[in-house]
Amino acid sequence: MRTSRRTATALGAFAVAAAVAMTGCSGPAENGGQAGPASEEEIEEALNTPTELTFWTWVPDIENEVALFEEKYPEIDVTVENVGQGLPHYQKLRSALEAGEGAPDVAQIEYQYIPSFVLTESLLDLSPYGAGDLSGDYVEWAWKQVAPDEAVWGIPQDVGPMGHLYREDIFSQAGITEPPGTWEEYATAARAVKDATGSYISNLGATQAGQLIGFFWQAGAKPFAYDGQETVSINVNSDEAKEVAAYWTDLIQQDLISTDVDFNDQWYQGLANGKYAGWLTAAWGPVFLQGTAEGTSGLWRAAPLPQWEEGQQVSGNWGGSSDAVLASSENPIAAYELTKFINHDEESALKLATEQFLFPPQNSVLEDPAFLEQESEFYGGQQVNALFAEISETVDTDFQWLPFMEYVYSSYEDTMAPVIAGKGDIAAALDEWQDQLVSYAEDQGFTVE
Repeated sequence: MRTSRRTATALGAFAVAAAVAMTGCSGPAENGGQAGPASEEEIEEALNTPTELTFWTWVPDIENEVALFEEKYPEIDVTVENVGQGLPHYQKLRSALEAGEGAPDVAQIEYQYIPSFVLTESLLDLSPYGAGDLSGDYVEWAWKQVAPDEAVWGIPQDVGPMGHLYREDIFSQAGITEPPGTWEEYATAARAVKDATGSYISNLGATQAGQLIGFFWQAGAKPFAYDGQETVSINVNSDEAKEVAAYWTDLIQQDLISTDVDFNDQWYQGLANGKYAGWLTAAWGPVFLQGTAEGTSGLWRAAPLPQWEEGQQVSGNWGGSSDAVLASSENPIAAYELTKFINHDEESALKLATEQFLFPPQNSVLEDPAFLEQESEFYGGQQVNALFAEISETVDTDFQWLPFMEYVYSSYEDTMAPVIAGKGDIAAALDEWQDQLVSYAEDQGFTVE
């Protein structure tokens, strides 16, 4: 979820500048080298020819889904490799691509990093292989993450629409009988919880850019945009973003929200011992929390995010990934069919959701009673999957990323994190963050609008 300062050089300045220079001469490799749409005969031949594929992914036990693919296409042998999650995964992938050898045929790539691989012409456009026909099978906003225009750069695998997990027992002690429906009500509840129980209603991770960006997404802010070549838009200090920042600044300065660094032992303990009465998280959070705070089973409940305006139903997204075919693959048709099968075949997609607990972007799974009607003892018998399936339909479809998100996250830790941790003015810090990102973009040769 998080990145360190060293990630700023993961897509080094030279690589970014060189890639921008290339886009000025010629756009991304048309169809990834494919002269035209793959014919049925070509697809049939590829799937019945002895072929070896390599798949880099960090999803546990995804070999189970791969086995289904190999059973259907026995001539294709897939080697699954976990080369690390987060920064190590991308470092090794970029190194292999730059070296011109050792890259996999298929790689798991989070949505926010797709533009950087598009910039360096590292991904295969899957539209000539029929990927465009799948668009209606996924929630619209998730599909736009992999296909912002006519090209398709990956197949959605999982998503993170945001919601609210909270301790019903702590809320009850504070006299709160319903989860807050608006952010105004949430602020009032934060005071009640702190006064009655001493707990923080939630935590805003000081270094967690993904969470705050998710709140921007919900509020309608558009902090990033990219035209796919050399022009970017950067608006992390827009009016909408500053409204979000001012809201959290106020709660933090009243000591109603903590700013602990998340995903470490201290934070895990806070979830388990009641230091935090809730967690504003994504659809992957409910299962994660069960493993982190096992002793609190039955005390938690799930609800949508509070809304900026009463009666709205809008959410943001935090996390999620796709499977993409590398342009360097010597077996593009088989690689695409693997990518499609894992994330589109009904049995495989359902297994990802119910066995690996990845929250699905596939409409077929989001409508499947086997997924929706699961009752969670940890959440008092609530059908949490059904709730987040509804939330997933409320995420704004028009949200983009920059082709240098490694630097964006690194800069956040340098600029924003100290202000949040020090209970400073987050809205004012956005101006400095904006200046840093614009300067970096211009230094790398991008045109900033």
